[in-house]
Amino acid sequence: MSYATRLAAATADRGRLCVGIDPMPAVLDAWGLPHDVSGLERCARGIVEALGERIAVFKPQSAFFEAFGSRGVAVLESVLADIRAAGALSLLDVKRGDIGSSMAGYAAAFLGDDAPLRADAITVSPYLGVGALTPAIEAAVAGGQGLYVLARTSNPEGAPVQLATSGHSTVAQHVVDTCAELNDTSDYALGLVVGGTHASLGCDLGAFNGSILVPGIGAQGGTVEGLADVFGPALRLVLPTASREVIGAGAAELGARAGRLLDALAALD
Repeated sequence: MSYATRLAAATADRGRLCVGIDPMPAVLDAWGLPHDVSGLERCARGIVEALGERIAVFKPQSAFFEAFGSRGVAVLESVLADIRAAGALSLLDVKRGDIGSSMAGYAAAFLGDDAPLRADAITVSPYLGVGALTPAIEAAVAGGQGLYVLARTSNPEGAPVQLATSGHSTVAQHVVDTCAELNDTSDYALGLVVGGTHASLGCDLGAFNGSILVPGIGAQGGTVEGLADVFGPALRLVLPTASREVIGAGAAELGARAGRLLDALAALD
């Protein structure tokens, strides 16, 4: 079964919210946990334990696990297993991008049944060329997994690169159009990362035919209520993701905060 099909089923059942698992120091503090591997594990696995049967997609941010070395990566493996056991989808935020055998190596780490850090989808960077992602695209299609390609990210520093002109369009538009073309022959395995923090996106999503991961909800200033204005007809493709907005006030607030976002998203449909 393709990633697109599994995502549609999960969000139809549980709503269109992706919860980021970002056990950064400030979050560990809010949870009253130490800044060590034990705190990392209690926080990250605790999020899945509390919300695993309610949320369609979880997005662990690999950086916060890698910061603790091999023991942190071992925790990440456990978190990915927890997400699978809860019947949710995992979207691992790793933003990998390289060429040739290096890209194939990243694909082997995250994509395919035998990948040690197997996720249902991963984030990738196209800035060595969208074509350089071919090994990951092929692996994702073969494994029924997905890729979310950075197009118009939520951070302001991205604008000078992503809104630069390439030919007759912006770089972001080139990424959008190329991914749309590839989706026609790639089982709709390619999604986009497009931030929900912009008044104007600088790219047209009207012809895109895959999932759109939308970071920036909450702590970065994006709102669920503003999604319709930002994305227009593409709203039906949007998978909003929130991290600190859900997990940033401690374990006791998880359910209530996730519930408010789910209700707000349901009101858009």
